[in-house]
Amino acid sequence: MRKWQIPVRAIKRADDANRLRAMLLRLAAVVLALVVGGLFFLALGFNPIEVYVSLVEGAVGTTTALRMTARLCIPLLITSLAVTLAFKMRFWNIGAEGQIGVGAIAASYVAVYHDDMPRVLLLLVMAAVGFIAGGLYGAIPAYFKAKFGTNETLFTLMLNYVAFYTIQALAQGAWKDPAGMGFPKIARFSSQAQLPMVFGVHIGWIVALALVALVYWYLRCTKQGYELTVVGENENTARYAGIRVPRIYVRTMALSGALCGFAGFLAVSAVSHTLSTSTAGGRGFTAIIVAWLAKMNPFVMILISALLSFLDKGAVQIASDFGLNEYVSKIISGVILFFILGSEFFINYQVKTGAKHK
Repeated sequence: MRKWQIPVRAIKRADDANRLRAMLLRLAAVVLALVVGGLFFLALGFNPIEVYVSLVEGAVGTTTALRMTARLCIPLLITSLAVTLAFKMRFWNIGAEGQIGVGAIAASYVAVYHDDMPRVLLLLVMAAVGFIAGGLYGAIPAYFKAKFGTNETLFTLMLNYVAFYTIQALAQGAWKDPAGMGFPKIARFSSQAQLPMVFGVHIGWIVALALVALVYWYLRCTKQGYELTVVGENENTARYAGIRVPRIYVRTMALSGALCGFAGFLAVSAVSHTLSTSTAGGRGFTAIIVAWLAKMNPFVMILISALLSFLDKGAVQIASDFGLNEYVSKIISGVILFFILGSEFFINYQVKTGAKHK
């Protein structure tokens, strides 16, 4: 019988301590992404260097642009912290979009119907109801998983649509702005319901940085953080150790949803000053990427959130400067993100080639 020589590609887990290798691979991924993106714009007839200069100037080239990028970063960072809490216990919360939306709905109700309160009290109530509404919405799929073993991925994903269409129904019905010229929208909030500025950016950036430290402390230094980590590593071990897994599910998802609800409050109070179906703006899904790339490290999430917000804001400038639609200009963001995500495989694993097996 004839023997065939079959090349074997061995894949083994890379050394976690080799940080220099990880840094070089990420840098190589960014360079390759810029080259591929440059070729794409060259094929469209544009100078890639001019395109990239436009991207940088649009994101951080002026004080106004820098502040706008920071405004995009804040709710994304908070949402990333929120999904991290769930992901650490391997509860796949894909419903951050809906939790943001529900928090925004609750905060908007207070802004629309109770803006006669003193400003500080109004903003505190808006933040509180957004936080609570998001928490309750996040606890729903956790309760059903704990009680009936439902699939949290599908459950949280479907709840996104419930929140989305609720906002749409409000904009076309009970909360429709009479002065909207026939266009279904919710009236813009009064100045009472808008967050104040600190250094040209709304005060939410201070809260976001405080939440980074709090989430890090919660995960690393508290009994509750230890419990959810044990549940994530091995649920059977957690049960054997006497940890009440259903309680951990509900408690952690309530906290995760609450942070998303708070991000929804910031989105309507500090950014758009109204409620719409684009309030979440895809942040719930982008936050998953941020949390994964940061390896659940809250401090690293600051950098990843800033990078993605930089690309998002710069893409808008490219569209304006070169007469492209927003979707074409965002291709560069997608290409860069694709290469960075792809590099994570080679950071976590080493591929051995050249070995032979009979």
